[in-house]
Amino acid sequence: QVQLVESGGGLVQAGGSLRLSCAASGRTFSNYALGWFRQAPGKEREFVAAISWNNGNTYYAHSVKGRFTISRDNANNTVYLQMNKLKPEDTAVYYCAAEMWPWVVDDMENWGKGTLVTVSS
Repeated sequence: QVQLVESGGGLVQAGGSLRLSCAASGRTFSNYALGWFRQAPGKEREFVAAISWNNGNTYYAHSVKGRFTISRDNANNTVYLQMNKLKPEDTAVYYCAAEMWPWVVDDMENWGKGTLVTVSS
């Protein structure tokens, strides 16, 4: 059973940075991608970024491209999300996800419990 544990959320001022971590366990992740979704109050969960476990290919939502960087540490089964130039609209609960690529959101089953990121203006 896949377990995903997020850490690194918190409160930051607009323009600041945070780094989220997701420790993954429970299986080998060949042919999987790991990544992040977020959900702001009153809004639907949205894709943020993903990284292929095999080849390191990365994928980003348009709203975060150029500000966020996703990376992975295969040896420690950890994926990171470096978030720079944060904006108040980045405020959300960030969820780690793991699934075979390509992702079909409605079919995804492996989720972390989430970590809250709050960006003050």
